[in-house]
Amino acid sequence: MIRAVIIDDEIKCRNTLLSHLDRYCPDVRVVGEADGVTAGVEVITTQRPEVVFLDIQLTDGNGFQILEAFPEIFFKVIFTTAFDQYALQAFNFSTLDYLLKPLEPEKLQKAVARVISESKTTYDLKISVLRENQQQLEKIALPTSDGLKLIRIKDIVRCQSDSNYTFIILKGGEKYLVSRTLKEYEDLLSPLNFFRVHNSHLINIDFIDRYVRGEGGTVIMEDGTEIEVSRRKKEQFLSLLRKS
Repeated sequence: MIRAVIIDDEIKCRNTLLSHLDRYCPDVRVVGEADGVTAGVEVITTQRPEVVFLDIQLTDGNGFQILEAFPEIFFKVIFTTAFDQYALQAFNFSTLDYLLKPLEPEKLQKAVARVISESKTTYDLKISVLRENQQQLEKIALPTSDGLKLIRIKDIVRCQSDSNYTFIILKGGEKYLVSRTLKEYEDLLSPLNFFRVHNSHLINIDFIDRYVRGEGGTVIMEDGTEIEVSRRKKEQFLSLLRKS
């Protein structure tokens, strides 16, 4: 049996999760509950769970504060939240599992299966990315063929689509093939000064050397790469350049 703790400030949500776990995840046994940071730290310390279902907003703080209370995290976390845009960004950048409320049984089952099967080394890397990104989004975890690669966002020059995969190209020429689509990286990185100039290219505005006029135009990156700008993206792109 997998020992679990639920930390959520709403008793209704705790009861719903208890019911779902009992019905859909019979290998999970809930050994404790809490509604806040102080009580959450105490129940984790005393019960030593393998998995913690952790809400973001709590009665006396937030779920991230619970993680900060443990210099070395000996448990795995599945975050639960009604909606917190910054938190969701942080989870996506670290590739940590989270569940949106109201909870869906199928997604709960998948999240439990993933987090239990994940190695401690991989999980620790994800947690380290989350911790570094709590104040400002600085790092991203890339799921590569042999594990996770942690990189600084500011070092990404461009992302290039390869069907359902994406090449991430860094300054210095390092390149990683990642099992996520370019659209997923567009959603993650667009708020951080990245722009999708073409169906197959997402670029970091900070690494543009110059723009050459044309039907859509061409971007010359600092590494010498020439990237076509699609006609439909031209005006939006030029507007962004004028503001940068």
